[in-house]
Amino acid sequence: MTRFTQLHFLTAYPPSNPNRDDQGRPKTAIYGGVPRLRLSSQSLKRAARLSDAMRRSLEGHMGKRTQRIGDEVRTHLLESGATASQADTIAKDIADIFGKVDDAAIKRDPAHVRIRQLAFVSPDERKTAFEWAARLLAGEAKPKSLKEVVLRTADGAVDVAMFGRMLADDPDFNREAAVQLSHAITTHKAAVEDDYYTAVDDLKRPAEDMGAGFVGEAGFGSGVYYLYACINNDLLLRNLANDRALARRAVEAAVEAFATATPSGKRNSYNHHARAGYIRAEAGETQPRSLASAFLKPVSGQDLMSASVAALETMAENLDKAYGPQADACAVMNVESRQGTLRAIQTFASGQIVDA
Repeated sequence: MTRFTQLHFLTAYPPSNPNRDDQGRPKTAIYGGVPRLRLSSQSLKRAARLSDAMRRSLEGHMGKRTQRIGDEVRTHLLESGATASQADTIAKDIADIFGKVDDAAIKRDPAHVRIRQLAFVSPDERKTAFEWAARLLAGEAKPKSLKEVVLRTADGAVDVAMFGRMLADDPDFNREAAVQLSHAITTHKAAVEDDYYTAVDDLKRPAEDMGAGFVGEAGFGSGVYYLYACINNDLLLRNLANDRALARRAVEAAVEAFATATPSGKRNSYNHHARAGYIRAEAGETQPRSLASAFLKPVSGQDLMSASVAALETMAENLDKAYGPQADACAVMNVESRQGTLRAIQTFASGQIVDA
């Protein structure tokens, strides 16, 4: 049976705009018939990938999502003494491994050998691609399929193992995400507010006029957000080539990242370095379930965090009564009540990674 680790986070954000829509305003959603503020799953995954928690703990085991591996190969070959023609040809061959080469972009600027899609490239794949570029430059015959000697279905790239990837032209080398992450929404009704601001021209003389050099308007919001993450422990282990120690490090880093990392939108303007005030970690073989329905009826009152914690725990208890135990083990961290620690949650979660 597959074993899952489920993580539920409640995090209070101050006035901020960490994840913007196409008009530069905070993203929103309607849930339970009322407006909520929202942080997209994509923005939260990127915040986790770029967090100190993951970079520090998983150095050398993080992939790169890019269109530019062909650029890197071309530059490296030129620095190694290749002619421009050799570098261009080999760079195209390498870039084609990860996606369709953007011929139109190359015509505009031959120095840019890029692909049309963003592709996740693992450290092992990058290393092997550069090795084959050097071998091709040295005159070695190109193998029948470069993709089959470069691409991997499992290796040490933690972010690829967690969040998956899709290679449209080579589905055999897709990776199914071992970590599912919800959009985070406020547990209560929340509205986008408008910030009217001005900027003063320091060299403007009072005699000219009293007006500002610039005026503008920006949206922001605040609230307690619920985030739900589900880790398929068996799949994570397979995606990491059965490296149990690395999988455990990955889970510990992910728990810290989800608890502490925030999307970077308008960070300098609002300084929204938030931390989870409550974490509930569950483990078991039962089909995963979100606890978002705890907030279908928005919480209210002056203490939104406490109200959110109470609603979430009540929903967990109610589901257990209706469906039977939804987990065989549980750990909780609650900052307000001084219950538990982040380290204890990390240890609990990583301990669910067992040999297949």
